[in-house]
Amino acid sequence: MRIAYLDCFSGISGDMFLGALVSAGVPAELLLETVRGLDIGAALDIRGVDRNGISATKVDVIVDGQKDLPREEFLHQHDEPHDDQHGHEHAHPPEHAHGHEHHHEHDHAHSHSHQHHPHRGLKQIREIIRQAAIPEAAKQTATAIFQALGEVEAKIHHQDVETIEFHEVGSVDAIVDIVCAAVAADALRVERWVCSPLNVGGGVVKCAHGTLPVPAPATLELLKNAPVYSSGIQKELVTPTGAAIVRTLAAAYGSFPSMKVEAVGYGAGGRNLPGMPNVTRLTVGESLEERRAAPLERVTIIEANLDDMSPQLFGYVIDRLLEAGALDVFATPVQMKKSRPGLVLTVLARNQDVERLSKMIFAETTTLGMRIRQEQRLTLERQHVTVTTPWGEVRVKLGSLDGVVCNAAPEFEDCRRLAAGHNVPLKQVMQEALRSYFSRQDQVVAPAPPAR
Repeated sequence: MRIAYLDCFSGISGDMFLGALVSAGVPAELLLETVRGLDIGAALDIRGVDRNGISATKVDVIVDGQKDLPREEFLHQHDEPHDDQHGHEHAHPPEHAHGHEHHHEHDHAHSHSHQHHPHRGLKQIREIIRQAAIPEAAKQTATAIFQALGEVEAKIHHQDVETIEFHEVGSVDAIVDIVCAAVAADALRVERWVCSPLNVGGGVVKCAHGTLPVPAPATLELLKNAPVYSSGIQKELVTPTGAAIVRTLAAAYGSFPSMKVEAVGYGAGGRNLPGMPNVTRLTVGESLEERRAAPLERVTIIEANLDDMSPQLFGYVIDRLLEAGALDVFATPVQMKKSRPGLVLTVLARNQDVERLSKMIFAETTTLGMRIRQEQRLTLERQHVTVTTPWGEVRVKLGSLDGVVCNAAPEFEDCRRLAAGHNVPLKQVMQEALRSYFSRQDQVVAPAPPAR
């Protein structure tokens, strides 16, 4: 299993996560193309910097030809000078980074603000993501990150998540950070993310809502159930964007996992800190843990009967629930009272997501009530391999039991993209992807049961 470990000993932000991904091998050109495709007046500056003796990758957003202040710098308005004033930071270009030649952006880093950026609601941001020319998996990840941010902001400010407007988080640089983070994470082909305990820092910060304690309320809400601590540094080390990325991606928290290391990347923050490098470290490799089926996992089942809702709305509801973190959503046709045809909406959810998913079901459907129960599920270990077809690469999802592959299925979105792009039948692309997978000599497939 391909795993990634986020070491947040100096915190994490959106730009630090991006820098770590590029440093670990994600092509910088992929991020540059993603930003150009968003068409929101932004570009990227990707370069090598030094953080207390560690060579790291710094990613900055360029808006309307000028360097956009990192979210934490805009919010906090720190008194200390920005460390990009030191020209030596351009002396260590990362192997994979080749952004815009923008070597003098530090001269005006504090001369403009985000206040001219439009305030965007979740609906507007979802539409930007929906129209982006990025993989479907990346769209789902980016939407889930913004959904998490929206929900905590709505809770803190006692507003409905669909009516709340993002201020700093809705600015151009945050959209770029989050969409690029989702695209780059997808490109890394990691099957499981693990995160260290997070160093959140301390002190206070200035933001649109006044002076707030560190960690900021939104950050703390996003990090519920995550292990956090402060090393005593009086700076905000984990931003809301960084916390939302961790919450969305991380399947577990803990110490460094057992793995065969393949790549290591360092993403730089915007300043040098006393006594420690201001970087997020990303380690990618193959897990050395014995491959086996996952243990029994407790999940919550939410069900609602629907007999008076337009079928046109149902697909939208399913998409919303999946974007909001549901493990699975499906419908079963049933005959209801007075012989009316209806549907049973079934949602599989993590226990911590039940409350907000239930609220979404009430808001988006016509049901007056729902049934909630606890169940257990057993899943195969899942991983992806990439195969080559005559039309391009396709990911194949594998399900394994004790290291033996039981199921192999080509990713539908990959096949659909190739079929549409090359004007070939979709079923032909899917068949060729499976043929390519099974033709590999190193595949171990579960044996067929003996004939009777």
